[in-house]
Amino acid sequence: MSTATSPRTQSSAPARPRTRLDWRLRFGALSLIWGFSFLLIKVGTEGYAPFQVTLGRLVFGTAVLAAAMAVKREKLPRGARLWGHMAVAAFFLNALPFSLFAYSELTIPSTLAGICNATSPLWGMALSLVALSEDRPTRVRVAGLGLGFLGVLTVLGAWQGFHGLDATGTAMALLASLSYPVGWIYVRRTLAGTGNSHLSMTGAQLMLATLQLAVITPLFAGFPTHVSLVPMLAIAALGALGTGLAVLIQYGLVAEVGPTTAQMVTYFIPVIATAAGVAILGESLRWTTPVGAVVVLAGAALTQVRRKSA
Repeated sequence: MSTATSPRTQSSAPARPRTRLDWRLRFGALSLIWGFSFLLIKVGTEGYAPFQVTLGRLVFGTAVLAAAMAVKREKLPRGARLWGHMAVAAFFLNALPFSLFAYSELTIPSTLAGICNATSPLWGMALSLVALSEDRPTRVRVAGLGLGFLGVLTVLGAWQGFHGLDATGTAMALLASLSYPVGWIYVRRTLAGTGNSHLSMTGAQLMLATLQLAVITPLFAGFPTHVSLVPMLAIAALGALGTGLAVLIQYGLVAEVGPTTAQMVTYFIPVIATAAGVAILGESLRWTTPVGAVVVLAGAALTQVRRKSA
């Protein structure tokens, strides 16, 4: 993931140095926020339908980015063609995966959903071999792909016939993880170099995803008949922190330490999601889950190894 900044007019007066929280602390905060997101989804679905959880998440997340845009005086992008591409990106990067994860956690533990999320780099590697001709595979990366999917089979207990797992819920979580690289490949092909800041692009993207869910939710889930306080607070935290604030932290990290280091957060998310699910929700943990997760993360790490330039 890369960032783009809009040009600013510099004044002649020297700017005061801003005190920023050390990037390692922000990295840790981002890992915790995204790691706990799967717990918050599970709690949210205990009081509301999955589409309602996703719509609430997007509403709160969009509100945070809208506030950030107002503070920085960012304007929404212009152009019908650009908005059309952003609508597609919003579907694959927000509306679809958020909804799939919410539905999956009706029948699978949040720990498993968090581990399935870690397969995104594996899906991205597999898709890039087909969709991105400039992204040439190496033996190490192909080996990482194979190792990662072996880890997935270990998590699922394939040799035991996937005993005790809900196939539909697990498939939804894996499809949600697949949706992210599909969306990023689309963004890379259609929205690179638009000249707009990432804040304005992401704000518009979340707004479009919110509109998509606002249309879908009444058709399939209706409106809540009562207010469940704890699930509602979980949804608010999921949106404001896990979607809005997390995006702002992520882009700050990418700008400061680069995309390679920033995306290492992916490898901490399943660890935190598993710990939160077991410690707070009391979810059971089979030995295949942590062992398979380690194999998945090792494979995902290998798929990110780039060929050294001469």
